[in-house]
Amino acid sequence: MSTCNAYGACEAHADLTPMRIERRALRADDVAIVIDYCGICHSDAHAVHNDWGSTVYPCVPGHEIVGRVSAVGPRVTRFKPGDRVAVGCLVDSCQTCPSCEDGQQQNCTQGPTATYNGRDRHTRETTLGGYSESIVVREEFVLRVPAALDMRYAGPLLCAGITVWTPLRRYGVGAGSRVAVVGLGGLGHMAVKLAVALGAQVTVITTSASKADDARALGASDVLLSKDPKAMQAAASRFDFILDTIPTKHNVNPYLMLLGRNGVLVLVGALEPLEAVHGALLVMNNRSITGSLIGGLPATQELLDFCAEHNVLPDCEIVDVHGINAAFRRMQANDVKYRFVIDMASLRDVKVD
Repeated sequence: MSTCNAYGACEAHADLTPMRIERRALRADDVAIVIDYCGICHSDAHAVHNDWGSTVYPCVPGHEIVGRVSAVGPRVTRFKPGDRVAVGCLVDSCQTCPSCEDGQQQNCTQGPTATYNGRDRHTRETTLGGYSESIVVREEFVLRVPAALDMRYAGPLLCAGITVWTPLRRYGVGAGSRVAVVGLGGLGHMAVKLAVALGAQVTVITTSASKADDARALGASDVLLSKDPKAMQAAASRFDFILDTIPTKHNVNPYLMLLGRNGVLVLVGALEPLEAVHGALLVMNNRSITGSLIGGLPATQELLDFCAEHNVLPDCEIVDVHGINAAFRRMQANDVKYRFVIDMASLRDVKVD
């Protein structure tokens, strides 16, 4: 067992503060990682504030982790000290259910172990995340960071990136696909970049005309204002695939009308009840509405390799660890384009009382 510096919250709605935390001694299949960078995700704020009613304190968030291997257990075969690695939203699962065997660990029938605020499958202790100097993770849940991928910007690929990558791949988005992305935040901007890199023709759907230039700079070929009834009517049945990244309850019916024959709308943002869906919109054109939750380990490695090959990186603002609370406030005010990443080198000198 070892200790390290971290930033965490001790109660709901409290600021994150420095603390010392324990990391377990290496099990036979464990990888110890010194963390270089960790992304800040909206779900980190939800957990810290106990918005979902399940947070165990102290809570150390962070599931967009990038660093280097410092030590490995005796049964580890895929990694060695010095390797560039990453850890996303999950650090364990049963490994034996049909979902796990299919590489869909996020759908583990026994429930996957979250990187933070989860339960260790052996000790039942609460897991602590990546706002810390180091972490210990089971080998199967450690990912390789390709040499061509800039580690400063790789972190958000492990949550925002894989969240949009999984449905893009599942539904065969590629050359000739007519894709719409609803919302242009952390998820939406990655969806635009990845869909364009896959060869799709991409339209951003937004309520704000001021985002048009940003959308095109990210690679979108068109922008559709959802508050413009005439423009929405003119776009009826235009798209094969719509990725809906809106994070709150909303009306999906106007977007369903934009799907062509056999079109699919995938929800990746809203984790709450939606407004009523009009069944006729599904029956007409044989449309579908579905959801998608992050992605499994094989898909996440595929994403990292794809981004390295095609030079696809999230737009990030690198912050010092001492600016975590300011970054949280800005993130919740949508004052970031498009993700914050913490430089964990700044944590090494923090003094904890």
